[in-house]
Amino acid sequence: MIKVGLVGFGISAKVFHAPFITTNPDYELISVVERHKQESKEKFPSVQVVKSIEELLQNDNIDLVVITTPNETHFPYAKAALEAGKHVVLEKPVTNTSAEAKQLIEIAARSGKVLSIYQNRRYVSDFLTIRDILDQKLLGDVHTFEGHYDRYRAEARPGAWREHDLPGSGILYDLGPHLIDQIFYLFGLPNTIAADIRRQRPHAKVDDYFDIRLDYGFLKVVLQAGMLVREPGPRYLVHGTQGSFVKSGEDPQEALLRAGQLPVGENWGKEPEDIYGILHTVINGKVVRERYPSRAGDYALYYKNLYETIANKAPVKERIEHGYNTIRMIELAFESHRKQCTLECTGLIPVEYR
Repeated sequence: MIKVGLVGFGISAKVFHAPFITTNPDYELISVVERHKQESKEKFPSVQVVKSIEELLQNDNIDLVVITTPNETHFPYAKAALEAGKHVVLEKPVTNTSAEAKQLIEIAARSGKVLSIYQNRRYVSDFLTIRDILDQKLLGDVHTFEGHYDRYRAEARPGAWREHDLPGSGILYDLGPHLIDQIFYLFGLPNTIAADIRRQRPHAKVDDYFDIRLDYGFLKVVLQAGMLVREPGPRYLVHGTQGSFVKSGEDPQEALLRAGQLPVGENWGKEPEDIYGILHTVINGKVVRERYPSRAGDYALYYKNLYETIANKAPVKERIEHGYNTIRMIELAFESHRKQCTLECTGLIPVEYR
């Protein structure tokens, strides 16, 4: 059993980590860092609540440290945990700069411990379904891929650090890593990037909209996210030489977790049929246009895979190098926007994603 220390107990910890750690028999949550409250103790009476990561790292029983605190803490906390001999899970983005991410690659290599990035959007229903469709070549050769992560939140959210003018704040650091990582997983690393990054809401202190264009040669990728989209269109549009797949709706897991449901049962992560995507293509010489059944999403796969890595030496699936490439692309996106030009995608690490 892997004994876990959880750093922070905000939304990330409550929704995306603790439910999966505490329902997986291969893990035991034994300590939580909470500076001001003891909410974790109320929910998990057996945990030890400590006031700092330094105190947490003194616990020799802890095997794995899960870091869910604000972005500016990711580098120092991960560095300290690795040097204390702990395995580490880091929320995305891995760090605020690619230079820091590169240092973590070196520190993790020296430590001999696992450092993994929590890319849970690899385990949502729509992405898993698209991955299967592309693997089966149901669309032929893909020439256009659009990914959207839109919301409607016209007013500022009080107390939200991501909306303050701080390093690592803004929608590109928040939602960009999900879309960028998915694209790298599906298609590898692009040739060029062109980005438009804006503040659309009058009160915005940081970016709340982005449009990123990635060129792969034959394939063109468009990634968009915004905070003023009251009526969202499709989340994904995938077009190939043989057909198209269009997907709307949202994987149900996050909403269920926020409502307090535990990720258990055979129906966990299943989408309702009315938001299945539309597949319009040619199969066995016949044109078909039909609802394509969505795969069930399952964030729990992340921690199941991580257990196999820590306990049985399986390769890390969400690697620190993946996190480095994501933050490097965010840097290139901001540079492209500032210069109002298309840039070569330099400084990326050529590493396998699956």
